[in-house]
Amino acid sequence: MTTFTIGETDFLLDGRPHQVISGTLHYFRIHPEHWADRIRTAKAMGLNTIETYVAWNAHEPVKGEWDATGWNDLGRFLDLIAEEGLHAIVRPGPYICAEWHNGGLPVWLTSTPGIGIRRSEPQFVEAVSEYLRRVYEIVAPRQIDRGGNVVLVQIENEYGAYGSDKEYLRELVRVTKEAGITVPLTTVDQPMPWMLEAGSLPELHLTGSFGSRSAERLETLREHQPTGPLMCSEFWDGWFDWWGSIHHTTDPAASAHDLDVLLAAGASVNIYMVHGGTNFGTTNGANDKGRFDPIVTSYDYDAPIDESGHPTAKFHAFREVIAKYAPVPADVPAPRPAAPAFTVSLSGEGDWMPAAGGSPRPAPSSFEQLGHLGPLVRYDVDLPAFAGPAALVFDEVRDLAWVHVDGTPVGRLSRSLHERALTLPAGSRLTVLVEDQGRVNYADRLGEAKGLIGEVTLNGEPLTGWTATPVDLDTVEGSGTGAVGRAFLRGSFDLDAPADLFLDTAAWGKGYAFINGFFLGRYWNNVPQNTLYVPGPATRAGANEIVVLELEHALEPVARFVAEPSLGQLEE
Repeated sequence: MTTFTIGETDFLLDGRPHQVISGTLHYFRIHPEHWADRIRTAKAMGLNTIETYVAWNAHEPVKGEWDATGWNDLGRFLDLIAEEGLHAIVRPGPYICAEWHNGGLPVWLTSTPGIGIRRSEPQFVEAVSEYLRRVYEIVAPRQIDRGGNVVLVQIENEYGAYGSDKEYLRELVRVTKEAGITVPLTTVDQPMPWMLEAGSLPELHLTGSFGSRSAERLETLREHQPTGPLMCSEFWDGWFDWWGSIHHTTDPAASAHDLDVLLAAGASVNIYMVHGGTNFGTTNGANDKGRFDPIVTSYDYDAPIDESGHPTAKFHAFREVIAKYAPVPADVPAPRPAAPAFTVSLSGEGDWMPAAGGSPRPAPSSFEQLGHLGPLVRYDVDLPAFAGPAALVFDEVRDLAWVHVDGTPVGRLSRSLHERALTLPAGSRLTVLVEDQGRVNYADRLGEAKGLIGEVTLNGEPLTGWTATPVDLDTVEGSGTGAVGRAFLRGSFDLDAPADLFLDTAAWGKGYAFINGFFLGRYWNNVPQNTLYVPGPATRAGANEIVVLELEHALEPVARFVAEPSLGQLEE
């Protein structure tokens, strides 16, 4: 029986010192037909281990409807890692952050009345325990001491930055062990004394998360983990992007130097990310530290393996460092070839906003009250007689709202800009289309409601009698002709064979794009991201269809596919 244990100074593989050299791949951010390729490419960089979070809200978006198939087939992902001769680390949370919507927690969970998020509150603990048992049904038989490849399992995630409920952590450990997890259990926190103290238990092995000043961070970690192997289980080699900012990158040589310091010290490492992938659909998260910043669709992360799965300069710099401490495969993947470049004319099939429906309520219903997991809800209310202009004021808009009077656009309100009021002309019917731009994935705003929150007033008087109509993006169709304003755009193109593509969105305003029904994600002419990645398995030989749901105005009813990705301007 192969064993993986913690010794006085090292991880021990069958009793011999072993240095974990790992990288993060999120199976839920990668097309399943690309899993094997991304794992193989990561191995070529010299890794001996692959780590992944488990996204609860991907597996159970609706309470009681657990799914571990297709995109959610964690077991198959772990088996593909094993087939490449690599170990695996599993981090099931339940909270994962990861710039993933709601930090991985299901909306049905966080919107439960009276629930206490990430603490020893009975409703939360009960739901988390059931979730973990389901995950461990997959993980337990794949542990290394049962002939599998899983060597470490993490308890919670950077918990010291959020709370210090030791009873909660002990309950997670109890459930984990009762479910048959026998490999070493870890925690991770930034190497700040108060976080390290708050986020772990004596029986759990502390690891750190950082991306620079490796020697200093390891010294702090050693003060709180006196024995056993040092490990940076989130070595940040890049960063994520959000709308309205730059495309973040890190210098390959500087990152490689910090990785070298880690490995030279004998520390184990997990590179976050080795390959970032994509926030397909509307799975992006958001940060809010005084300003709401939704994450872009690309999760390239400036990782060693880029969004489309090819090695970068950072890949080669890291591989050179790793070769000093461990064997690396002889073969190196080829650079990314140019993608097919062509143009597709799009038909303008008119507005796709669904008709108003639902029963009137005194105040607008939130997305949660509607049980709606999509990004859009239409709100309508009859206006009282007024001469106009009048002040329309919302308590809060989460997160972007397009306001119409009698079908005519009168303005847009952005949560990011702290906008919540505009001047309304006279009219009889107010329509507000609200977009959830991404659920906050960090800190105290986890699980917040979406939509029109609180009261809406006109000249200081509350508006009542609201209807709310969820928008199902899978079923909307254009209701006429034309591409001016909000519009349904459709086109077709032929390919000789399935191929990765890059869709240029620079000439469009804001909206969503689909290829053959596959939801690529959000686009926006608000910097930085200018192209959407189209994974080859979403395309096919022969005829392909593109559908674009434009929310504002496309300058041209044309789809341009380009040879290279454009993720935005770098910081000067």
